[in-house]
Amino acid sequence: MDQGVVRNTIGLFLLVAALTALWLGLNVALPGMQATGIPSTVIRLVIHGVILTGLWLGVAQAGFDPATRVRVWLAIALPFTAWLALVWWLAVGGAFVPRPGVPALPLAIFLPVLIGLPLLLRSRRVGAILDSMPPSWLVGLQVYRVFGGIFLVAWSRGGISGTFALPAGSGDVLVGLLALPAAYLLLAGAPGARASAIAWNVLGLADFAIAIGIGILSAPGPLQLIVDRPNAQLGTFPTVMIPAFAVPSSILLHALSLRQLARQSVRQRDAAKA
Repeated sequence: MDQGVVRNTIGLFLLVAALTALWLGLNVALPGMQATGIPSTVIRLVIHGVILTGLWLGVAQAGFDPATRVRVWLAIALPFTAWLALVWWLAVGGAFVPRPGVPALPLAIFLPVLIGLPLLLRSRRVGAILDSMPPSWLVGLQVYRVFGGIFLVAWSRGGISGTFALPAGSGDVLVGLLALPAAYLLLAGAPGARASAIAWNVLGLADFAIAIGIGILSAPGPLQLIVDRPNAQLGTFPTVMIPAFAVPSSILLHALSLRQLARQSVRQRDAAKA
C-alpha cells in the first residue's frame, strides 16, 4: 500500500481519536451539559441534515429527471424526518421509560428496521442512488458513532451499569474511530479497501447486536435477566434517542452500505468480463 495512503489513514484515526477524547472530556468536566439535552439536540439535527444533504447529492447524480429527483428525495426524506420527530416527541414525553407491560424501547429499535430493510434493499431507485454515490460516503458518515461514548461517561458517574456501558460505549467509539479511515481507503482505491469496509460494517452491526441484547436484558422490566444496576437512564431523554433512533437508523445505513459495496463488486466483475 502507498505510504502516503497509510500516513493519511493513521492521521485520520488519530484526529478523530483526539476530537473524541476532547468531547468526552468536556462531558466529564461539565456534568450538567448532557442533561440539558442541548448537545444531543444539536448533534442529532446536524447528523440528520448531513444525511438528507448526502441523499440529495446522490439523487442528483443518479440520472433522474428534475421532477423524479424531487419526488424520490421527498419519498425518503419526509418519512425519515417524520420518524425522527415521532421518536423525539415520544422520548420527551417519557414513552420509553421502563414500566410494567410490553417494553416500548425494543419496539422502537426493531420495528423501523423490519419495515425499512425490505423497502431499502429491494428498491431499484435506491439501488440507482447507491450506484451514483461514492461508497466512502455511507462509511465515513458513521463517524458520529463516537458520540456513543457518552455511555462511558454515564458509567463513570454511576448512572449506567458497566455491564451495558462498557461494551456498548467502547464498541460505538471503536466503530466511529474506524469510520473515516475505512472511508478514506475506499476513496483512495487502496488494495483491500472493499474488504475492510465490509469488515467495518460487520463490526458495526455486531456492536449493535451486543449492545441491544445486553440493554434489553439489563433494563428494568419483564425481559430483565441480567441482575445488575438497572439501566433506567436508557429510557429517559436525551439518552434514549441513541437506542430509539440512532441505533435503528444506523443499522439501516450499514445495510445500505453493504448493498452498495455488493453492487459495486458486481459491476466491477461485469466490466472485467466485457
